[in-house]
Amino acid sequence: MAVSSSFSSNTDAVLIVVDQSGKGDFKSIQQAINSVASNNSELIYILIKPGVYREKIVVPADKPFITLSGTEGSNTTITWNDGGDIFNSPTMSVMASDFVARYLTIQNTFGMSGKAIALRVSADRAAFYGCRILSYQDTLLDDYGRHYYYNCYIEGATDFICGNAASFFENCQLNSLANNLGVITAQHRNSPSENTGFVFAGCKITGLNSGTALGRPWGPFSRVIFANTYMSNTVSPEGWRDWDDPRNQRTVYYREYKCYGPGANRSKRVRWSRELSREESAPFLNKSMIGGRSWLRPTPTHFRKHVHHN
Repeated sequence: MAVSSSFSSNTDAVLIVVDQSGKGDFKSIQQAINSVASNNSELIYILIKPGVYREKIVVPADKPFITLSGTEGSNTTITWNDGGDIFNSPTMSVMASDFVARYLTIQNTFGMSGKAIALRVSADRAAFYGCRILSYQDTLLDDYGRHYYYNCYIEGATDFICGNAASFFENCQLNSLANNLGVITAQHRNSPSENTGFVFAGCKITGLNSGTALGRPWGPFSRVIFANTYMSNTVSPEGWRDWDDPRNQRTVYYREYKCYGPGANRSKRVRWSRELSREESAPFLNKSMIGGRSWLRPTPTHFRKHVHHN
């Protein structure tokens, strides 16, 4: 009998409403997060009313079990404009485990002149549903932990999904803004013993121009798998890059499985990437790399009012 967390059958959550017009509990998202007690152990559901929230948000490590939810990704936007350091520039930094984001646009409008992270995820067990994550370079710093992205839209030009997390991207759209020499992933796995990597299943790759690579190795054992994914001709024929270090070719794990579309043609792919067999693909597609579905939880159905502690 597996021991499950106390939340598996518990769909009860504390509701906090953020509304810029003043009709909720708080006018800013960060105020709502700040109101959650340290070492929180109950499900907190922060409902964000539509609007553009100009805030730089941190979910601190001592506040697990928070959900931030908009109503639809296109009308609830968290935006900031900061560049430079990958750990200090993010518009939103998730440092707490058991975090969920739903139907939000998270963007960094810093633009094309350097690293500018929209979302940093530096915690275990984080899930994102129907979110839009937008920047140009290093859009999503998928730093560490096990993460799940479902039906998300992720946009950028250079290394726009980067980090050393173990992440499963399902039904996501990856949109390249690069004119040429774009790169979608820069996965940072440093040794074969690390159970990290990015798996893209049933995704869609789009873009304005051609010449975007599927990935390049930020760490020598970089691991990325694209399965059952539509690739437009945005994807360059060679597919993958070694970050100008041929030694990486011996250690990376870059694989494709049953991808389709004009960019999925493997006839000109670099020789050090491969097509997986069905058997080889199975462990990646059953979500075991992110711990299966053991920690993904249903959306709460019962809410109780937030009691504000001053």
